[in-house]
Amino acid sequence: MATMADVARHAGVSVATVSHVLNGTRPVLPRTRQAVLDAVDSLGYTPNTLARSLVTSRTRSIGLAVSAISNPYFTEILQGVEAAALEAGYSLLIADPHDDPRHERKVVQLLHERRVDGMIVAPSADPTDLVGYLRRHAVPTVFLDRLVDTRVTEDVPAGDGAGAVPLPNVPCFDQVCADSAAPTALLVTHLAGLGHRRIALVGGLPGLSTTSERVSGYREGLAEAGLACDDRLLVSGNSESDGAERATAGLLGLPDPPTALVTANNAMTIGALRALRRHGRSVPDDIALCCFDDFAWADLFSPRLTAIAQPSRELGAQAVRVLLDRLAEPGRPARTVRLPCTFVHRTSCGCPEEPGPAGGAGHTASSTLFEKGTAT
Repeated sequence: MATMADVARHAGVSVATVSHVLNGTRPVLPRTRQAVLDAVDSLGYTPNTLARSLVTSRTRSIGLAVSAISNPYFTEILQGVEAAALEAGYSLLIADPHDDPRHERKVVQLLHERRVDGMIVAPSADPTDLVGYLRRHAVPTVFLDRLVDTRVTEDVPAGDGAGAVPLPNVPCFDQVCADSAAPTALLVTHLAGLGHRRIALVGGLPGLSTTSERVSGYREGLAEAGLACDDRLLVSGNSESDGAERATAGLLGLPDPPTALVTANNAMTIGALRALRRHGRSVPDDIALCCFDDFAWADLFSPRLTAIAQPSRELGAQAVRVLLDRLAEPGRPARTVRLPCTFVHRTSCGCPEEPGPAGGAGHTASSTLFEKGTAT
């Protein structure tokens, strides 16, 4: 098995130069760099990442804890994480916490024991133990999709050297998410603009920031449309298909059922559609439907689903970039980055099919809700 010394001899350079070329730690003349790369290719040299990690205390690996197996939305995020990590020369170790607080804490510890350089985590509804573990061990971490209140009161040196002054509400971790409140409000006002006065929301799992923000957006949309909020129309589907099916069935059983429905994620959209079919309700003739989360087959339903599309892959890629910034500058202030969503206008809301580019049916109209994401 070829060694770095073999590469150096073959290229006629020092071992240090080979190291600089392979690790990008110092500029090297183009001709010298190419000689090293040719030697690597000729000898079939493979860098010993284990040995390098012993020297640098870095493994060039990222731990990713998301429920990608059980939630297709996170599968797309994973693709964004993987592409960005690979481009930066990092490998991924992936674990599925199943949105369970105890399992979440366990898998994050296992990833940490593998000496990953940092982690990207989509936290559960109760991440108290998770946050405590990450804080105690000072693990560089980016929370993804779901925001967590990680603010603490820190003591900072007083300017006159007279001790420390408490600095309240200092966030401990970087976070990356998409906006949730304004897009949900948009779905509600869109339905209200079509004449609906009883608009229901099938919300997500209590405790998740995405759930609370979408509920807030639902209420804001009703207020903007001049509609009262009937709490009977605000139900929880617990972010999963079966729960949404039960919740939707309950809505349909009300004395005055809703004429329009908003579902707060893709899994709950499937459950709601199942309940509507089981109760003989047609979309949009009997009830209009809009959903948060677009997915690959949303355009294949009949009618085609009007949806809020999240920038799933970009969320994953952005989380990697934020984590790499943290690794490069550990002392930088924590930040929260929000990315814009897109309103994808189709026909399940009750709007007619828009003409395609050549005058035919089937065109999907979409618009980005905000020009750019925000960072705090």
